[in-house]
Amino acid sequence: MGLYLVGMLWMLVLLPLSAIAAPYAALVMDARSGEVLHETNADARLHPASLTKMMTLYIAFQAIERGEISLDTQVKISANAAAEPPSKLGLRAGQKIKLRYLIRAAAVKSANDAATAIGEAVSGSEAAFARRMTQTARAMGMTKTTFKNANGLTQEGHLSSARDMTTLGRHLLYDFPQYYNIFSRRTADAGMGRVSNTNRRLLDAYKGADGIKTGYTNAAGFNLVASAERGNERVIATVFGGRSTASRNAKVAELLDLGFRRAPSKATTDKPKPPVAMAQADVEDEGTVVVASNGAAPQAKGKTIRLQTAVKTSLRPKVRPGEEAAPPVMLAMKDDIRSALAEAVSASVAETVVVAPAPEATGKLALAAISPPTISRPEAIAEVIAETEPAAEPEEILAEERVLAERPAVTPRARPVAQEANVVQVAAVKPAVTVRMPAAPQPAIQEVVTRVSTSGGRHWGINVGKFPNRYQAEKVLMKTALAESGTLDGSLKKVVERKGGYEASFLGMSREMADLACRRLQARKVTCFMMGPEG
Repeated sequence: MGLYLVGMLWMLVLLPLSAIAAPYAALVMDARSGEVLHETNADARLHPASLTKMMTLYIAFQAIERGEISLDTQVKISANAAAEPPSKLGLRAGQKIKLRYLIRAAAVKSANDAATAIGEAVSGSEAAFARRMTQTARAMGMTKTTFKNANGLTQEGHLSSARDMTTLGRHLLYDFPQYYNIFSRRTADAGMGRVSNTNRRLLDAYKGADGIKTGYTNAAGFNLVASAERGNERVIATVFGGRSTASRNAKVAELLDLGFRRAPSKATTDKPKPPVAMAQADVEDEGTVVVASNGAAPQAKGKTIRLQTAVKTSLRPKVRPGEEAAPPVMLAMKDDIRSALAEAVSASVAETVVVAPAPEATGKLALAAISPPTISRPEAIAEVIAETEPAAEPEEILAEERVLAERPAVTPRARPVAQEANVVQVAAVKPAVTVRMPAAPQPAIQEVVTRVSTSGGRHWGINVGKFPNRYQAEKVLMKTALAESGTLDGSLKKVVERKGGYEASFLGMSREMADLACRRLQARKVTCFMMGPEG
């Protein structure tokens, strides 16, 4: 009995966190009619992971159709896009690459840097693009979906459902049949080399499978929206919360089989009505959501719902004739608000504040509240680096790819952004308040390596956050090493300066050590994600 209990405990230790925590949901749909053939927990709002990229690609295709951009548009890569964690294409800040290659990298390799670059190219910023994604989702009837980024990395409020993602997959199939073939390519030329499809195992193993998109993060588990065609029948199956690639693929195959058994051999194809394309002007106002009905004319903007927004101006009441002007209360209040916010940032709070580099302006930090750890002062604020999709395994080139259709080029519209240094935007406070803070001095040293250990197959590591200065990064490494000496003993502590801060990592670990360390740290509410041999 004792050995049995020990064995069970070891199984729990070796299982990835997603296998224990990620909720399961599924839906099977007859793609021709839209009829639901099977569903389990289909409306639960869950983390979509890289299934998000289906909407990123949908809007890219939409923008090409409208002439907002073309496949041959040379996209300049921002520091924000280049800094995205893996899976990634390896784009460098400042380089230029055609949109067609970014589309291939996002669809086939599920590259996070490519997805972010697409969003910035189409809408000027990832935030504006995320608003357009959400509005397009609403126009499709995806009522459980809200997008916060273009790549699907875990972020508070970035959620969807099995039903919504199946709906999106059906729109990709019927709204853009000329581009749909990209999801069935085993490999593709991404401009910087060939990339392999993250879904190629199912494509090779299941008869008739031709897409669509995989997704994985610790919070989401192993997700997949799959489509297959046999004869006159086409079925779409979606799974959230799979425990591994193999078990997820087996479950999807089981659901596709169920769908083909239940789908009628003959059915009238009732294609979904494409949503009205959202022009960038329609989403420019951050406080407005434009909801276009599926049957609306292309030029219609649809119904506008005004949401609560930050106060942009506050007029001071005029002094009545004959009365003395009141003391400068507003100036005092302004100072009090500023000091109160500074104290709130430096004090222990019930929410963690996430710091992410804003793509539009140097020195601007966007803060969004998530839970639950606390911080001690502004310099100690850590950026939450979300879990990433596993890198695709290398494989031989199986077939020549078909070239995507081209459309006329139109320079994408980008919103001007005020270039203010050392400005902190507090998004968790409504109305929004801007607080000026002194910039932390940055040492000129690029990298510190305290110990190197890559022997014995120890090619894995963990990342415990990005920090505004080297001192904080080294401090967190030391505290983490002391708190988790059992799992981190013998690992390499490393601080690397990146765009937007200093990354703190432990390297020279086996995969099992890295997985165990990350799960233990995450249980303490400490940011952590694994880094594989490919970085």
